[in-house]
Amino acid sequence: MGVRGAAPASPPPIRRIGYDMESSGDRLNTATTDPPAEKSFQFNRKQSIILVFFCTLFAAAAQILIKSGANTLQSSSPLAMITNLPLMAGYSLYGIVTLLLVLALRDGELSILYPVISLTYVWVAVLSVVFFHEAVNPFRVVGVLIIVTGVAVLGKNGKQ
Repeated sequence: MGVRGAAPASPPPIRRIGYDMESSGDRLNTATTDPPAEKSFQFNRKQSIILVFFCTLFAAAAQILIKSGANTLQSSSPLAMITNLPLMAGYSLYGIVTLLLVLALRDGELSILYPVISLTYVWVAVLSVVFFHEAVNPFRVVGVLIIVTGVAVLGKNGKQ
């Protein structure tokens, strides 16, 4: 036990044990390494869930941008794709989402956070109706309700 108010003691070095195969005979080799550096910032559980939730919104927006850009493509050449602003904006937004997901998944529980990512399907379904006037049928509505219910059930289970 440390003194109250004192800085915590640094952890002892980690000792790695292995066999030295390069020397003659099988000698046991031990090496001492420094402990891993502490993370500069950690998300708590609620912050990780909120970050993943926003990632689902950004990913849906990226998907809409990609679809919008694809609709305006004149040819399938790489140059036409690279110069298509909505397409590139969508891919860039996907890249940002990927980086944010790494941060959220680093500190969060994968079994809770990954189902939240499925909300992207819900947002894409809604945005597809708004932006592309896609038809809504009963099967799509039931599918969206199943996804939302599944995320809610898994979220409740995770709080126990």
